[in-house]
Amino acid sequence: MKDAVVIIPTYNEIENIEAIVRAVFSESKSIHILIVDDNSPDGTAEAVKALQNEFEGKLHLKQRSKKAGLGTAYILGFNWSLVRHYNYVFEMDADFSHNPKDLQRLYNACAIDGADMSIGSRYLTGVNVVNWPMSRVLMSYMASKYVRLITGMAINDTTAGFVCYKREVLETLNLRKIKFIGYAFQIEMKFKTYLKQFKIVEVPVIFTDRTKGESKLSSGIISEAVFGVISMKIKSLFKGKD
Repeated sequence: MKDAVVIIPTYNEIENIEAIVRAVFSESKSIHILIVDDNSPDGTAEAVKALQNEFEGKLHLKQRSKKAGLGTAYILGFNWSLVRHYNYVFEMDADFSHNPKDLQRLYNACAIDGADMSIGSRYLTGVNVVNWPMSRVLMSYMASKYVRLITGMAINDTTAGFVCYKREVLETLNLRKIKFIGYAFQIEMKFKTYLKQFKIVEVPVIFTDRTKGESKLSSGIISEAVFGVISMKIKSLFKGKD
């Protein structure tokens, strides 16, 4: 996976951070990692710094002064990656819900098979989610169906957070106009990519809920995703593809 960087936003991931860093690097000697940490009080950033000597030039860290949302963490990471000329940019969680072994498959979908965006999809071949309560599985599954209905995107897992972008996608999208900062950010990025007529493919993956640390999902994040989709669609009808 040459010319590729994995962006991992963190907040209080001390229980997972070293293991996820090592797991990603075990999949490829050439891939890089950028950790965007939101001033975790548990010492996540300090753990990353301790690993940087071992992975010199490959493990990078950006520290923010406060918890400021998933979307803005990724936007920071995207801009950082574009300046450094990476050709493939990944979104990935720190908690092993996204399996590092699937990075190569997402990369191949873009680098070999010609996709502009590849999505690690939980719902392409049924429901491939492990350790979630049924209520949360249903909420996530129905949310993706709802987004698909409203936006018209032919994507089964519209809320997925395991994604590979070709740099051309990030260069083309106006990242300054990305509105959402919670999990609706994932929907908005797919929708804007879809409006620009980039090729989007889904790669089936198995999503496993975290076993260490605490989930960051909240009712406010869910509301943003549910109600924001309608306004996003309406605005696209009047403002075009930007």
